[in-house]
Amino acid sequence: MAHAKSQDIPAIDLAPDHVAARQTWMALLARSKPQTLESAWADMENKPEYAVLRAPETGMVMVRARAGGNGGQFNFGEMTVTRCVVRTQQGHMGHAYVAGRDKRHAMLAAVFDALLQEPMNRKHIETTLLEPIRQDLAQKHSDIAGKVAATRVDFFTLVRGND
Repeated sequence: MAHAKSQDIPAIDLAPDHVAARQTWMALLARSKPQTLESAWADMENKPEYAVLRAPETGMVMVRARAGGNGGQFNFGEMTVTRCVVRTQQGHMGHAYVAGRDKRHAMLAAVFDALLQEPMNRKHIETTLLEPIRQDLAQKHSDIAGKVAATRVDFFTLVRGND
């Protein structure tokens, strides 16, 4: 695809509600299973053309943490991430950062990010892709919460003898 001139690229709505929605769907795409994105891409009837602006590349990022959740920040360690940037024919740029080294996952996440910026595609992709990802992540969270709850010990209910 030839590079579009700046006047050919439509303005992107940067209203606060659009930014929050985009942050949400980008997080879902990044945390999804790669096979979920692959399946959604395979099922898509009219696959759009896109240009790769930044090919998937793997690198490291520093993960910051807080002592006790609200204390001073410190460098917790490094994490491997893969990033990618694409642009669709409509001029929407899709960005993705995914944990790990899966370049195909980063590519598809960036493509879906770009497609979700197009209002005509958004509702369909939200119902066929994002909602199943939400449900899968909610189930994972519930499973982990159940395992944690099963090992919880309440020390305040222990009865001490009169020594």
